[in-house]
Amino acid sequence: MKHRHDMPFGAQPDAQGTDFSLWAPAARHLVLRHRPGDEGPWQEQAAVSAQGGWWRCTLPQAGAGTRYQWLVDGTAVPDPASGHNPHGPHGASVVVDPCAFDWQHAPPGRPWSDVVLYELHIGTFTPEGSFAAAARRLPALRALGFTAIELMPVAAFGGSHGWGYDGVLPFAPHAGYGTPEDFKRLIDAAHGLGLMVFLDVVYNHFGPDGNYLGQYAPQFFSQEHESPWGKAINFDGEGSATVREFFIHNALYWAQEYQIDGLRLDAVHAIVDDGERHFLQELSQRVRAAAGDRPVHLVLENERNEGERLAATPLPGRFDGQWNDDFHHALHVLLTGETRGYYHDYGNQPLARLAHALTHGYVFAPAPRQEGRRTALAPAQPQPLGAMVNFVGNHDQVGNRAFGERLATLVEPPVAELALLLSLLGPAIPLVFMGDEFGARTPFLYFAGWEGELRDAVREGRKREFGHALEHARAGRTELPDPCAAQTLADSRLDWALAESQGGLARQALVRQALAARARWIAPRHGLLLSEGHSAQAVGDTGLLVRWHYADGRQLVLELNLGGTPVSCPACPSFPGETIFQHARSPSDDHWPAWSARWTLSEPQA
Repeated sequence: MKHRHDMPFGAQPDAQGTDFSLWAPAARHLVLRHRPGDEGPWQEQAAVSAQGGWWRCTLPQAGAGTRYQWLVDGTAVPDPASGHNPHGPHGASVVVDPCAFDWQHAPPGRPWSDVVLYELHIGTFTPEGSFAAAARRLPALRALGFTAIELMPVAAFGGSHGWGYDGVLPFAPHAGYGTPEDFKRLIDAAHGLGLMVFLDVVYNHFGPDGNYLGQYAPQFFSQEHESPWGKAINFDGEGSATVREFFIHNALYWAQEYQIDGLRLDAVHAIVDDGERHFLQELSQRVRAAAGDRPVHLVLENERNEGERLAATPLPGRFDGQWNDDFHHALHVLLTGETRGYYHDYGNQPLARLAHALTHGYVFAPAPRQEGRRTALAPAQPQPLGAMVNFVGNHDQVGNRAFGERLATLVEPPVAELALLLSLLGPAIPLVFMGDEFGARTPFLYFAGWEGELRDAVREGRKREFGHALEHARAGRTELPDPCAAQTLADSRLDWALAESQGGLARQALVRQALAARARWIAPRHGLLLSEGHSAQAVGDTGLLVRWHYADGRQLVLELNLGGTPVSCPACPSFPGETIFQHARSPSDDHWPAWSARWTLSEPQA
């Protein structure tokens, strides 16, 4: 099978040669510099100016492997739509022939209800930090019951290593992880196992190192709007039609040419679009139309809690899911007692906040966090619970701590186990951060391979942001991890030896059992979940009796004790039905031991 996405940007090879296109409305003179491979003399061919700021050039007989750079008024720059930059974003781009790769497996085509996400960072998931090494770990994930891997961004960025959220060439996989063909082999291997592949994409900014667009296409950046990273991407001003196409084609490129099964859009609250049709709406419409009957799932990270962007079923213009920080923050405060920073908003009655997240999705009403503390609770009308993505850890919630601690290092094992089960066994879609399935103790720190002034600025910025953490650090810690040191990257790599330990094997067995219960009892009922009427009743100081309602009259009932002492509920009603999972529970219905839970699927109610 061959898969290709044609677009007006970049290099498009065919049997006669390769057509090159660059949108450079501010350029006065463009030349395409090229050579057949990494060695030999460069040749140059003048580009032709076309309408609308476009420049075009055709090289007969030039095919895959051709190295090229644009000389924009004498300055050498990479192709912003490059499919491969083996020497980083400051080096030459390479023509990639997508039809040279022969796909062996079709995408699994799983519905949203089947999704169980496993988030991983290619560079720290394995000792090798490569696409090929990650592929070798996939069978074990599938055996545990995961149905999808979610990759932190792989788009090419400046420096040798980083999280990926500072990408500058959004169509080119980071060369440190492997070639485009290596990435396709990873995806193909996942599909052969029945695993979906989700990819994080960043459409709210470009990274600070290796982006040249401002020199020849300043229209990429808004003259009206700002973002946390400087000028916002221009989605609604002069020239924005081409900018919108650039990013929409990026989504289509991953979905079609790389057969990606889902996209997670990073920090869409930082995307500003005052136009008639919001960029997010258009992107969803275009991806849905191009995918046809094949499921391509669309997920948001959105601090604004805009429930109107979500839908219980795939709809053009809407999104399948959103990362639910409210669930995580309420649970984290309840278990750790931390109330600094954004946890401050959840310090008041965290058990009630958690109950609201479990039954209504969001805790707080739509509001950007940067405008101050959020105090207004979300409306009583719940969001689609099946559109929530719940987790007890992810790259942000672990990596944005000063020392990158996982929940497993902040609480006792029974507490961490119960928290993980709570994210796995509910109507929301679960997400597990790499290593948490075996109780990893390694940190996940912020790291970036910056050099020079940028390196110095990042180091100083981390000190300003997290210097206070040293006051509360464990004994022996007198300084923050250096974000640009090679050791910080090394410290963040998973220790797979722990996965083979007695404790690691026990944690994996627990996850396997929970996901088997989910696949049998919860996922098939996803479409029957009602949009409202769910309830949560406090039991003592640490207990919750949660009831989720289905259209056929059944209820998924959770009896949960998130405390270190037992609670009793002699007045709680009984729920005849099937016990689908229980953890640390005794046979008694009205006695709930410490850190325990039981999930029951009740018989239909009259």
